[in-house]
Amino acid sequence: MRSLYISLTSEFYKSRKSLAFWAAIVLPLLICGLIAFGYFNASERILKAKLPPMALWGQYSSQALAVMGMLILPFYVIFMAFSVNNIEHKNDTWKTLFSLPLHKLSVYSAKLVYAMLLVFICLGLFLILTFAFGHLLHLLIPAYRFDLYDPLMLLSQYYLKLFLASMGILSFQFVLSLIWGDFLKPMGIGFVGTIAGIICANVHWKYAYLIPFSHPTLAMRLGSMRKSPDEGIDIMTREIWVSLAYMAVFFIAGYFVLSKRNIK
Repeated sequence: MRSLYISLTSEFYKSRKSLAFWAAIVLPLLICGLIAFGYFNASERILKAKLPPMALWGQYSSQALAVMGMLILPFYVIFMAFSVNNIEHKNDTWKTLFSLPLHKLSVYSAKLVYAMLLVFICLGLFLILTFAFGHLLHLLIPAYRFDLYDPLMLLSQYYLKLFLASMGILSFQFVLSLIWGDFLKPMGIGFVGTIAGIICANVHWKYAYLIPFSHPTLAMRLGSMRKSPDEGIDIMTREIWVSLAYMAVFFIAGYFVLSKRNIK
């Protein structure tokens, strides 16, 4: 456990100035801020629909969920998985890393856990900022009546489901970034996989759940909603179990790749 903590701390210090780290903070702030500005600027048109607070919260929060879950999240996960290992490839520090009195499993696990933490921080900020900007809109435009409904539980479930749905992509891309140190191969495979996954999910191909890149899109389907919004959604749906299964398989595969790595 101590080795894991040391390795995890090292990952933070190595990547705290990287684009992948700051994207986890800037992306939620930028996207949620733009959506809130759009709702502030178009308030007259939106209020003409006379939607109840629950429906208005759903319309507002779904903007960030749709953009993040179906488009930005897969690409961010692909880029971030590459960036975590690219630090070692770029600086040629694999030999230095393995010369430390730390077990390879701790080094490998710390990198994967750190990547998972970045995804969790990114989605957590989306949740917090969506909720916070909604209440800010209510303070600026009381006619929105966002204070009459609390969407926090439902939003938390959706973002948790998105996080779990991204684990299959993360673990797969993580292994690719261990195998290849260049940018084009893992990013190219990830880009093609994301486009294919989104298409397969949107055309309702019955085997789309077997493609890890389709899991975020499938996770956002309204079919996972229970009888009423107050009951929340089914988090552990079929694609989530498959995503976690992929994560377990690729975790083992990645450690095998790392343990057999020839360090010159």
